[in-house]
Amino acid sequence: MSTKTILITGASSGIGAATARLAVEKGWQVGLFARSEEKLNALVEELGDKATALPGDVTDFDSVKAAMDSFVSKVGGIDAVYANAGTGLSAPGTDAGDPDEWENMVNVNILGVLWTVKAAMPHLKARKGHLLLTGSAAGRRHIAGSVYGASKWFVHGYGGNLSEEMKEFGGRCTVIAPGMVDTPFFDEPKPDKLQPEDIANAVFHALDADPRCAVNEIFLMPTQ
Repeated sequence: MSTKTILITGASSGIGAATARLAVEKGWQVGLFARSEEKLNALVEELGDKATALPGDVTDFDSVKAAMDSFVSKVGGIDAVYANAGTGLSAPGTDAGDPDEWENMVNVNILGVLWTVKAAMPHLKARKGHLLLTGSAAGRRHIAGSVYGASKWFVHGYGGNLSEEMKEFGGRCTVIAPGMVDTPFFDEPKPDKLQPEDIANAVFHALDADPRCAVNEIFLMPTQ
């Protein structure tokens, strides 16, 4: 049986890096996509020859597509793509919000997901592959004026629509929806919250499910 392959966006730290570590531990070939070439190279040095650094910008479709094509030329095809890259806002709410921050966040959290999915789809079709998206607890509830939460509502809605679309070729789509995770996303450590490894385990719960079973969403919350 050939080695399975996964490309992860936002792979340089946090959830993406933890998922990459678990993937390599399970014997998968991993493509690591993020803006920080230095961090990606350090991760490749840690993970070894099963990991490939793919520096690029998720807000640039040509950049995402080139990385996807480069990874395929090296490993032969893609079994799974994890659209994990995301960003938040420093000024919450609408009245206090910063339109420039909103634009940057929409470019990453919405267009970045669209570009990743668009670039991935031909490769996933070829292998009846699996698409995973990082949603959020913020995309499953109403939070006063939360523009960030609204961007994650998009991810949840689009993920459900993709599940229907991908049925046509035997593919699957899973939205991974965590509550607060202890990652560099936050300025202060959150040791009592979810850890990136919890999210990585959820990713592989979906990936390892029997092909007859589509795990459409996994919703994780910290117990504290």
